[in-house]
Parts: sequence; structure tokens; C-alpha cells
Amino acid sequence: MVSNRCKIIVKTELEKLGLHYKSVDLGEAEIEGNISLTQWEELNTALKKTGIELIDNKKNILIEKIKNAIIRKVHYSEGPLEINFSKYLSQELNHDYTYMANLFSESQSITIEHFYILHKIERVKELLIYDEHNITEIAWKTGYSSIAHLSNQFKRMTGLKPSDFKKLNHKTRSNLEDL
Repeated sequence: MVSNRCKIIVKTELEKLGLHYKSVDLGEAEIEGNISLTQWEELNTALKKTGIELIDNKKNILIEKIKNAIIRKVHYSEGPLEINFSKYLSQELNHDYTYMANLFSESQSITIEHFYILHKIERVKELLIYDEHNITEIAWKTGYSSIAHLSNQFKRMTGLKPSDFKKLNHKTRSNLEDL
């Protein structure tokens, strides 16, 4: 689950099956009591129709937690990290960063850092499209140390400078699920 819409879908499907939940958050749902194999299969089938997949493997769960921690940091908070990114992620998920980085790379075929940068660039695109902030404010909101750092990384990832992206008539963004 990478958006509030996904959370709503999961809650709705749980309620349809008469399953009570303690919480539904990005990437995880805590269900009260036990769930039967039949209920699990029904929930899995219903969610697959909406593009959401249940995960019960510990390594895959950790990968989803990594993704969701990055999404929360990039899309739902503002400003630079007070500590370096690897330390932040380790503290957030209570795992060794090297272990998480190796697991993530093996499973996703990209590094955690690249995934993080992809999301930061999508957030920058979003803020450029909304046109409510200047580039200095966008750099701060997205955790870049300078406008130059943001501009260089944006150009490396998109082929355009932020100012050129802003001038485009048809600005393209990726769905968070596709990153």
C-alpha cells in the first residue's frame, strides 16, 4: 500500500469479509483475532483485483516496510533529515542498513538509494507542477542540501533542468506504485 487510497481499499475489503482490524497503515494491516485460510484467500483474491497483493514472507514484508518508510519520508514529511539516510532507515525499521540494502537490491533490482532518489524526484515534479513554491523552497522541502544538488540530480534522472520541466506543456509523473 503506497497511498491513502490503498488504505481505504484494504479497509473496505476487510469490512466486506467481516474482519476487524486494529490498524491499516501504509504497507501493513493488523487484524484482530485469527484469520482463516479461506478468509486469507478471499481477501487476497479481492485485493489482487485492485492491484494490491498480500505478503506473508518476512523478507518481503521488510522490503515493503523499507518502501513505505521512504514514501512516508519523501511524500508525507518536509525538510532535510537530521541524520544521514542510512541511519534514519536503520532507526526507523530497527534493522542493520547493510542487511536491508542487500535484501532490497536482490529483490528489487535497484538500490535503496536509487529508490529514494526516484521518489524525491517525483516529489519535486509534484511541487513544480503545483507551482506554489520556488525552487529554493522545493529544495528544502525535499531534503536537498542546495538548489544545485536538486538541479543536478533532477537533470541526471529526467534529462531536464527543473526550470525546463516547469515550462513543459505536458508534464509527466509516475505513479508511486510504479517506482
